[in-house]
Amino acid sequence: MNDEERVNSARAASAAAKSNPSSGNAGPASGAPPATAGPASPGTGLGPGAATVVPPVAVIPGNGAPPPLVTAPLAYENAAFLNSADGRLIRIVSEYQEPLARFRREQIQDTVVFFGSARFRGRDEIDHALELLENTGSTRPAPREEQPAKAKEIATGQASELQRKRAVAAVEMARYYEDARRLAQLLTRWAKGIPSHKHRFVVTSGGGPGIMEAANRGAYEAGGKTIGMNISLPFEQSPNPYITPSLNFQFHYFFMRKLWFAYLAKALVVFPGGFGTLDEMFEILTLAQTQKLAKKITVVVYGSEYWKRVFNLDALVDTGAISPKDLELFQPADTPERAFEILRGGLTENYLAAEIAAADRASAAGHDEDLMAGWTVEDFLGPEIAKTRK
Repeated sequence: MNDEERVNSARAASAAAKSNPSSGNAGPASGAPPATAGPASPGTGLGPGAATVVPPVAVIPGNGAPPPLVTAPLAYENAAFLNSADGRLIRIVSEYQEPLARFRREQIQDTVVFFGSARFRGRDEIDHALELLENTGSTRPAPREEQPAKAKEIATGQASELQRKRAVAAVEMARYYEDARRLAQLLTRWAKGIPSHKHRFVVTSGGGPGIMEAANRGAYEAGGKTIGMNISLPFEQSPNPYITPSLNFQFHYFFMRKLWFAYLAKALVVFPGGFGTLDEMFEILTLAQTQKLAKKITVVVYGSEYWKRVFNLDALVDTGAISPKDLELFQPADTPERAFEILRGGLTENYLAAEIAAADRASAAGHDEDLMAGWTVEDFLGPEIAKTRK
């Protein structure tokens, strides 16, 4: 059978089916949707015109028009996300990038960090009652039984042994407060006289009371900028009022706060203190001992009598725990004037002398335009971030 005969045969069969619709297949059942003709699905073997069934549209009862949808917050404005465990990385990076941006804006090149006890209030020039605080950085006084004894209580025998010891210590700590204040004044006045388009050797503290307040206060009174790096704690605490407002920082992560203490510091002054002071001091000494920091840092340990009572470094040398030369990583001082001499000498020898010599060499060679050779964007924008050895 040729193609023409096949077409004629198909037409005849189609005409016969139309003339006798009851023969062959039964019609649609009652209630079923009518059959419609259309192209068959691929692979069914049915040609055009085959009957297909259209399924009914599913209707969900009670599903009316949806209410208007509020615009979702931007990811960086989503407080729930930023404060969640998933947002931790962003919080950590923020405690690096935000301080860096402020240091650049305020033209801070490097710092001198003061550490010391936060648990004593200072004594001003007139008559300030000595008071022990409840905890490091706290604004609440400690319980009465832990406060230093008053002279009358000692004379009448009403003071406990702890209170008598605290009374002696209170006088001593008040002296350290005034010494830290005086040293910060001397350092700031000297640093302000250094020719530079950036602020050099800016006095920096943990931002709290006690020795930290004394350091910020001395720099403030000398007319210089001063940095406070506070930390959020479970109890009530606040920054001291002598910090330069634009350089008042609040950290959540201790390790990010430590990074900024170490990375900008060209010198460290350690006044009498507790666990926090010991932690910061030995961390910097360890970085210097292991030569992890690719810079020289001058460390002054203030108050020989106090520190000799706290630990015996000679015992570490005798047992071989540290090398004898490790004792040269820091220098003791007992007066603000002596501490300032050590700081000025170390900062001049390690940094200022080298900078002046480099400028003089370039000027003598007639290459003033090469003074900026080798500088990076970081050098122009500041601050001077300490490099670490690989």
